[in-house]
Amino acid sequence: MAYDADPASLDPHEQLSGATLQLSHLVFDPLVRFRQDLTLEPRLAKSWEQIDARTTRFHLRDDVLFHSGRKMTAEDVVWTFNRLKQSPDFKALFEPFEAAQAVDAHTVDLITKGPYPLVLNLATYIFPMDREFYTGTDSRGQPKDAVVKHGSSFASANMSGTGPFIVTKREQGIRLEFKRFDECWDKTSPGNAEEIVLTPIKEPATRVAALLAGDVDFIGPVPPTDLKRVEASSCCDLVTVQSPRVLTFELNQDRVEAFKDPRVRKAMSYAISREAIAKKIMRGQATAAGQLSPPGYAGHDPALTPPYDLAKAKALMKEAGYEDGFSVSMVAPNNRYVGDARIAETVAAMLAKINIKVDLQTLPKAQYWQRFDARDGDMLMIGWQSDTQDSANFYEFLVMTPDKTTGYGQYNAGNYSNPEVDRLTLETQSMTDPEARAKVLKGIERIIYEDAALLPLQWQHLAWAARKTVKIKPVVNVIDMPYLGDLVIE
Repeated sequence: MAYDADPASLDPHEQLSGATLQLSHLVFDPLVRFRQDLTLEPRLAKSWEQIDARTTRFHLRDDVLFHSGRKMTAEDVVWTFNRLKQSPDFKALFEPFEAAQAVDAHTVDLITKGPYPLVLNLATYIFPMDREFYTGTDSRGQPKDAVVKHGSSFASANMSGTGPFIVTKREQGIRLEFKRFDECWDKTSPGNAEEIVLTPIKEPATRVAALLAGDVDFIGPVPPTDLKRVEASSCCDLVTVQSPRVLTFELNQDRVEAFKDPRVRKAMSYAISREAIAKKIMRGQATAAGQLSPPGYAGHDPALTPPYDLAKAKALMKEAGYEDGFSVSMVAPNNRYVGDARIAETVAAMLAKINIKVDLQTLPKAQYWQRFDARDGDMLMIGWQSDTQDSANFYEFLVMTPDKTTGYGQYNAGNYSNPEVDRLTLETQSMTDPEARAKVLKGIERIIYEDAALLPLQWQHLAWAARKTVKIKPVVNVIDMPYLGDLVIE
C-alpha cells in the first residue's frame, strides 16, 4: 500500500494526527470504535454502562493478549489513560475526565469531573498499551514511557499493542512493514491480509501510477486530478466519501502585529475565494467552508457562508491603515492534505490582491509538524477532523487560548485568544440538553466567524483506490482511519 507519507513516530500519544491514529488501528485496538455510520461498536470493551452522572463502567474482554504475550487487564487501561493525560497533544481531550479506576482485572471506570456527554466518543481514543513493555528505562537510561515530541524515545521506535498487526521493520520515510498477529483476540474478523508493506509516495501522480501498474494494491489519497482516470480503469476500484475535516490557515498574532487587528483578519478572509479553490484546485472534491463545523454537526450554522468580497477586503485594509499591505511568511505541508501545496500557492496569490506579500514555504509532513509546533511561521496551514465527531473539539484545539497545563489551544498556532470563546466552550462540556448545547455551539461558531479568528477554507473529501481484488469499501470511513485488520483480499 502507498500513502502520501508514513507516520512520523510509533508512539501513539506523540502527535495528535491522522497518521498516528491510522497506525493505532493497525497495531493497537481501542475500547470502542466508530462504525461507518458513526455508531459505536465494542472492541476491547465488550460492554459499558452508566453508573452515575460522572461514571461510565467498561467491561473488558478477558481473552486479549499484547504482542509481548502478556494478558491485558484493567490496569493497562488505567496506565494508558494516565499517559494520555500527560501527553501535550492528547491531554486536552481528557481534561474533562478526573480519573480512570480499575474495579477488578477486567472492569474499569472512567470518571469525569462533571456530567460529560462525549465519554464514549473519547473511549475511541483509548488504545490500551502494554504497561510492562513500556515500564522501566531504555539503553540510554531514559524512561520508556516518556512522550517526546519530535525526538528519540523508546516509545517512538518500539510498540506492543493488542491490534491485528505487529511492526516488523521500519525505515522512516521509506518503508514500514507489518505482519499479522496470530494471537489477536478478534477471531470473527473477515480480514485475511497476512502482511502489509506501507511505502510513502509523496507525489500524487506517482502514487496513482504505481497502483495502475500493479506495483501497489491500495493507495490514499487519490488526487482530484486522477479520480476519473482511476474510475475508468479496469483494474481498480475508487471509493470517495465526504469528510468532516476542515482545512484552515492560522494567523500568528505573536509574530505579526497586523494580525491582532480583526479588520485585517476579516480583509484576508474576504480576499480568499473558497468556492474557486474548491472548484478549480480540488475539482469539486471539497466543499467551501466559512466556518469550522461541517454540515450535520451541532455547531454548524448554515447562515455562516464562505465570505468573498475583494472590494470590501481592500476597504478594510485601508481602514486598518494597511492599504499598502505588508509581508508575511506562510508555511504549509506538501504531502499531508490533498492539494495542500497548490492551495497554499492559490491563497498566497489571492492575498497579493490586497497587497499582502507572501513568502511561501512548503515542507514534507515530518518537517512541517516541527515548524508548526514551534509556531515558526506567520501563516500556518492546519487540517482538523474533530476527534469526538463534535463541534466543541474544533474550538478546544484550534481556537481556545493556548494553555500548556490543560492542553487547550494545543493547535492554536495563531495564538488567538477570546475569553468568551473559552468560557462558552468549557460550558458546553457539561451540557446534556442537545438543543441548548447546539445553540451555544452555534454561538461560538458565529463569534469565530465575525472575529475572523482563523481562515477556514474547505471541508475536504476523501478518496482511496485499490486493485479490484482488494476490498477496501467495507474498511474505509469518513474519519479516515481504515480498519485494515478487517481487509479482505480475494
